[in-house]
Order: sequence, then structure tokens, then C-alpha cells
Amino acid sequence: MSIHTTASRQSTGSRESRQSRTGPGRRASSWLRRTAAPRAARVRQALPRLGDQLLALLACAVLAPVLACRALVALAVTGRCLDRMAQVGCQGRRFERLYFSGDHAGRGLASLFNVVRGEIALVGPTPRSLADSAPAWRAEVLATRPGLVSPADAQRRVAIDHEGEQSVLRAHLQRESVRGNAGVLVRSLISRALYGEQDFATPERLSFFGVDVQNVTMDAAVDWIDARTREAGPVFVPFVNPHCLNIAHTDDEYRAILQTSPYVLPDGIGLRVGCRMKRQRLVGNVNGTDLFPRLCERLAASGKGLFLLGAAEGVAQTVADNMQARYPGLNVAGARDGFFNDEEESRVIDEINASGAAVLLVAMGVPRQERWIARNLERLQVPVCMGVGGLFDFYSGNIPRAPLWLREVGLEWTWRLLQEPGRMWRRYLVGNPLFILRVRRELRAADR
Repeated sequence: MSIHTTASRQSTGSRESRQSRTGPGRRASSWLRRTAAPRAARVRQALPRLGDQLLALLACAVLAPVLACRALVALAVTGRCLDRMAQVGCQGRRFERLYFSGDHAGRGLASLFNVVRGEIALVGPTPRSLADSAPAWRAEVLATRPGLVSPADAQRRVAIDHEGEQSVLRAHLQRESVRGNAGVLVRSLISRALYGEQDFATPERLSFFGVDVQNVTMDAAVDWIDARTREAGPVFVPFVNPHCLNIAHTDDEYRAILQTSPYVLPDGIGLRVGCRMKRQRLVGNVNGTDLFPRLCERLAASGKGLFLLGAAEGVAQTVADNMQARYPGLNVAGARDGFFNDEEESRVIDEINASGAAVLLVAMGVPRQERWIARNLERLQVPVCMGVGGLFDFYSGNIPRAPLWLREVGLEWTWRLLQEPGRMWRRYLVGNPLFILRVRRELRAADR
């Protein structure tokens, strides 16, 4: 009897315990948790939109006189204040983006009203027209409100948008914040003011001081180099920036070496400035620092060899180790420093030829590396030989790369100046203004 009573009590207690765990209070708590999560998610999604609307309202209030004047100009010139363009917004919804009528400055300011209405964000993917329904863009357009500016706008204006807008957008969304959006807006405005282009011509080749430079994208340059590795006979592919062109302006031998190359690549924001002065559009800033990893990726896929020559002892080998870890399968056929005398030169060339490399990168500084390649080009059995300056120092970790936000406003050179002021001050503080002056003189001479 005692045993039965005890068991009955335990059974009763167990039922009561289960009822307490699954009773009305427990069910209510569970329901609150289930509903709270979606509500919190909706609040998190609504906050950026609300913040954009408040900032847009503030901007409209501050710019009210400007907006009114621009509307009056549009009305006087075209007979209407606003133009409307049908575009695709978040979740595929159609909306009409507003522009002030006419081709005068400030046409896009009317799009602030779209931000106030919640149709577009301050920062987001580039809005797409109804006719542009490319599948590659569909996911981003449906998931995110289009933006007044895109995270890739500044990169596009300084010609460093090598990753493409979709990749830049994904990276931005992963770390999106109010501060980050404000930074994108500021950088976009700065790049628009400094490097914005109008209806500029886009020639296949650019010319500075008698040196022809390819006007190509980064992808096109990598494709050309990759195709050239399949051909016999060596070819010299140099990079040129304002510093190189300043040397070429006064050094006849160096200029002649550059003129013999079939494929000279544009390197640096200075060429962007020079092109704008000539009312020409630079398609891409094909600098060696950004091209190198793409070239390694292509070589790793094809199995072709890479030889690294230059810099101080051990630096080239460190670069080789780093890039092989980053791109498994990359065949670094050889790596050695650039400090050897004339007697050792033949042995170095034999080592390069015996490696079977398809691409040789020479990092000896301008113009020494170009002279070395030109002098030994006929002896080298490497399809593509490139002079890459201080590239190895970046990829060995000796010198850090400038932050992306500095590159987006065209101020990477200030970072280099801070890193090596004793070596770089003359190149940038004297050389950059000198380059602009020489381009201006070249323009005046062409107008005569």
C-alpha cells in the first residue's frame, strides 16, 4: 500500500510537472518568442529605411533654396519641373525615379524625394530599368532597395572597380552600418567632384609624351597576358604611372624602350587626371598591385609557371610562398633577389630559361628593371616579361596596402608617402604637379 501510494504520488507529480511545462504560461512564453523574432527582424530592417528618410528630409530642408532654383530652371528651359524614369525597386516593385528636367547640373537632386518616399535608399545597388532584367542582378535588386549611390560608384570613377558592382555590394551589405553608409556617400561625392566625367571619348590607346598606353579593363589585360603566354618569343609588358612618364619625358632611352612594347598598361590615379585634362576616359586603372593576384589565379588554373626576380634577399621567395598558399596549384618556377653583378647575369638568365616559366616579373625599380629587360629580351625564353616596381614589398607584407577608402578617393599616393616619406616625397609632391604641368603643355602644343 505504501509502495502504491508513493508511486501514485510520483505519477501525479510527474503529470503536474509536465502540465507546468506545457501549461498556458509556457505556451504564452513560447508564442512571444516566436513572434518577437520576426518583429525584431522587421524593426532592424525598418531602421535603415527610417534613417535614410530622415536624412533625406534634412537634406531637402537644407537644400530647399537649391532645389527650388533647380526646379525653376527646369520649368523655364523645358516647360516642366520633373522627368520620371520607370525602374525596378525592392521585391521587384516598379517605381518612378524623379529627375529635374533638363541637362543642367543638379538633375539627380530630385531623387531625394524618392528616398523620402522610401522607394530607394541612400546607399544600395544601382537601380535598374524595367528593360534591364539580367538574372545576375535579380537577387540583389529583389533583396535590397536600390540606392541613390552605389558602393561601387567611387571605385568606378577612379577606375578601380575590378571586382564588379555585385561583389562590392555584397561586401558592403555584410558590414552595413550608418557610419559605413555615410562613408560611401562622402567618398562618392568626393570622387564625383574630382574625377567625374562627362561625354568624354574612350580611345583604344592613350598617348602621353610620345608613349602609347593601352586603354583596357583589368580583365582584358589579364586575358591578353594569358593569351600571350601561349605564343613563342618574349614580349615586354611595362606599367606606367606619372612618375614613369616624367622619366620618359626627359630620358630618351627609357622612352624608346616603352615605345617598343606592344602593350603598355596604365597604372595610377595620375593617369586618370591626365585623361580628364585631355577629355578622355580611362577605362581601367590596371595597376600591378591589383593585377598580380588575378594573374596568379589565371596561372594556377592553367598550370603555367611564374618566375619572380627582384627586391631584397628572401622577399621574392616570401611572395612566392604567400601566393601559393592563396592560390593552390600556382607554379612558382623560381624566385630570387635582384642583387647580382654583370658576371652573374648570364647565370641568372639561364636559371630563368631553365625554369620554363611563362611569365617573368622583374622588381628592380623604374627605369632599371625596364632597361634590364630590354637589354636581355632576346636572351630570355619567357613569353611575357613585366616590370613591376615595388610589387614584391606589398605581397611579402613589408609594406601594407592603403585602405580601400583612400583608394576610392584617389589618395593612395598619400599612404605611400607616409610609409616612405624619404623616398617618395619627390615623386609625389614634385612629380605629380610636374606631370600635370607637362600634360597641359602637351595640350597647348597640340592646339597650335
